Amino acid sequence: MDYINIAIALLTIAFGAFGFLAPRYTASALDMEPTKSTMGLSELRAGSGGLFVSTGLWCLITGADYAYFMLGVMYVGAGAGRALSIALDSPPIKKALVFLAFEWPPAAFLIWYNWPV
Repeated sequence: MDYINIAIALLTIAFGAFGFLAPRYTASALDMEPTKSTMGLSELRAGSGGLFVSTGLWCLITGADYAYFMLGVMYVGAGAGRALSIALDSPPIKKALVFLAFEWPPAAFLIWYNWPV
């Protein structure tokens, strides 16, 4: 089961790397556009990039249950925001559900398997 922890951390780093290193590509994939400012690119590098890369790396470096547990908590938050958006914003539903499928199942596993005892 530890291999699943590692796989999720590696996927987190890979997905985060897109936001961190290629924010314009990420913006396009997320149907976002830079406007008069590049602040949106900065936010993608930070929130959709660096946060995910650093958290995934910390999980791999420490191998600690608490780190993987918190990665799960992070995915719960992302999925909660996605679910709220589905309810209130009417995003493209297929795309939103695919993203949600990459958030809540990993969250459930990481929290369940790494629950502090």
